[in-house]
Amino acid sequence: MDTRYEFGSETDRPIVYVRAVKVDDLPQDMQDQVGELDTLYAVHNADGERLALVRDRKLAFMLARQNDMEPVTVH
Repeated sequence: MDTRYEFGSETDRPIVYVRAVKVDDLPQDMQDQVGELDTLYAVHNADGERLALVRDRKLAFMLARQNDMEPVTVH
């Protein structure tokens, strides 16, 4: 099948990836700052560099959008 499909308009905003991070997987100095949370959410660029670490998924998406980035979820 050689049919081209348009998936919608492309965005000029860079894609960033949002994923859950277990607090236990973070360095001890970061764990000490988290408090009683078990999971944080990381925002990564396309190269895998962690740009931000926030307390919940909704905040991660808001942060990305406020900085003109297009967030997508990664499992």
